[in-house]
Amino acid sequence: MPRQSAGILLYRKTNNELEVLLVHPGGPFFVKKDLGSWTIPKGEYDDSEEALAAAQREFEEEIGSPVTGTFLPLGTIRQKGGKVIQAWAVEGDLDADAIVSNTFELAWPPKSGKVETYPEVDKAVWFSVAEAKTRINEKQAELIDRLVALVV
Repeated sequence: MPRQSAGILLYRKTNNELEVLLVHPGGPFFVKKDLGSWTIPKGEYDDSEEALAAAQREFEEEIGSPVTGTFLPLGTIRQKGGKVIQAWAVEGDLDADAIVSNTFELAWPPKSGKVETYPEVDKAVWFSVAEAKTRINEKQAELIDRLVALVV
């Protein structure tokens, strides 16, 4: 069975323009990566947890605040590595500069024996739909298209 993740695509309307919140992964692998590296706040879950509950939990872990509202199902997508992501959109607003992500530990550099702590998400940014589609993981761009079809 493929790995499964659940996530939230937070959106807002500013001056009649739709914007979406994307996050950039933390850690040494993504430090110099930009286009195609951004993602919706998401994370893995197992069959003991409901997908929407997992999406809400992951959002709070990666952003540092809970997400509430009317959740619009965006369906699922499959990423290149085979991971299946189930997503929901919800309208809301937050200060992207004030996120507080959970952390993880990683031996870095490899085989150095030195363990460093990194944020799971190192930044969040509100992007226009057009800009978001250039930044997001290419398979997740479909989620933005589905959001636009629902709310525009």
